[in-house]
Amino acid sequence: MQEETTTSKSASELTIAILVSTYHTAITSKLEEGARSAFINAGGIEHNCKTIAVVGAWELPIIAKTISLHEKYDAIVALGCIITGETTHDQVIGHAIAQGLMRTSLDWGHPVSMGVLTCQTIEQAEARAGGSSGNKGIEAMHAAIETEMTLREQHA
Repeated sequence: MQEETTTSKSASELTIAILVSTYHTAITSKLEEGARSAFINAGGIEHNCKTIAVVGAWELPIIAKTISLHEKYDAIVALGCIITGETTHDQVIGHAIAQGLMRTSLDWGHPVSMGVLTCQTIEQAEARAGGSSGNKGIEAMHAAIETEMTLREQHA
């Protein structure tokens, strides 16, 4: 059973980039819808949440790194979907993406939230993109908002 995720922090002062992999679009578009609705529901202003299409999950870290250099956004939410194939390629890709996004976050000093699904089947991905297991795009946005606002509280 999916537990409802919420955020106690307001997104009203935040500008967030949502990076969305265009591979497995049926899944990633639902993740993006969830992330965007979570931003608005947390008090975010719609034009302060920009969606940027990225060709694949592998490319998410380089786009996140480039965006972080311009100081235009307060946080980044990276969304994608990797499905297990006949080899361990998915594991290699998943680990590299996680490390790249984390490195960008640590270097930048702002959250780069990972909403990249790593599933064994398309059905598992569907369940995590608005189905019976919730929407991981919502969770990734909540994590970005909570983390950025906590960082701001620590600097106040």
